[in-house]
Amino acid sequence: MVLMASHSAGSPPGKPRPEITRRLCLAADIEQYSRFDTPHQEAVQAQLDRVLRAAAERSGLDHSEWSTQPQGDLEFAVLPAGTPEQLVLGEYVTHLAAELGGYNATRRPVGRMRLRLAIDVGVAVTAALGFSGPAPIAVARYLDAPEVKQALAATGSASLAVVVSDRLYQDVVRSRFHGLDPEQYRRIHVRQKGFAGYGWLRLPGAHPQDAAEPSPGASEDGPRSPARAAEREQSSFVQHGVHGTAIQGVIHGSVVYRAIHGEAGR
Repeated sequence: MVLMASHSAGSPPGKPRPEITRRLCLAADIEQYSRFDTPHQEAVQAQLDRVLRAAAERSGLDHSEWSTQPQGDLEFAVLPAGTPEQLVLGEYVTHLAAELGGYNATRRPVGRMRLRLAIDVGVAVTAALGFSGPAPIAVARYLDAPEVKQALAATGSASLAVVVSDRLYQDVVRSRFHGLDPEQYRRIHVRQKGFAGYGWLRLPGAHPQDAAEPSPGASEDGPRSPARAAEREQSSFVQHGVHGTAIQGVIHGSVVYRAIHGEAGR
């Protein structure tokens, strides 16, 4: 038998193949950046860089070793191989939320900076204009997901919205190491530009219920109407003036229930 060497298409003989490694990727984006005028955009860009570096330092991470791709109101980063995933999802996120909270505490509401942070792990390869691979694409799609934007816009008590991939949630968050609590996350389904996948959303410093799915018509540009909770309390299920669940009938020994939504007291 004669064994022959073969080369895959796109990897000519003698040309080194790119090293494929799994890396942590994350991106942080400023909410409603366009609302700031030019001087304030310059200021919040500087603050974005500061809080990301400070959170890394407080977590024992060296931000200078990250491969970063700044984009004005956004920073994308590929972390060094071997960076502990539980440390990034735990301490780093906690310190980032604290840095943002400290900054915003001294600002009027119109001048506060709030961030969306997306994190995934997977293949990330250096390319001519940045990075290529599944993980960088997934991070970008999670970051722009309407569900994440709406959750942050609807919650005034949070300065940070974090979405992690399903892979990280299952492998890391559910381990509960480094103070991670699966109950703080809500699963979302992201469909963006040909990408489809599940992510897990968390709002550090806010009640987990605040990350619940917004009501239909909720805006990404402002808080959810406070009347939503009142409407939920005022609504009831009634039929013929009887509050509760009405029994429609019995079929082969099984009870079939029908709940009719209406106003209390009708």
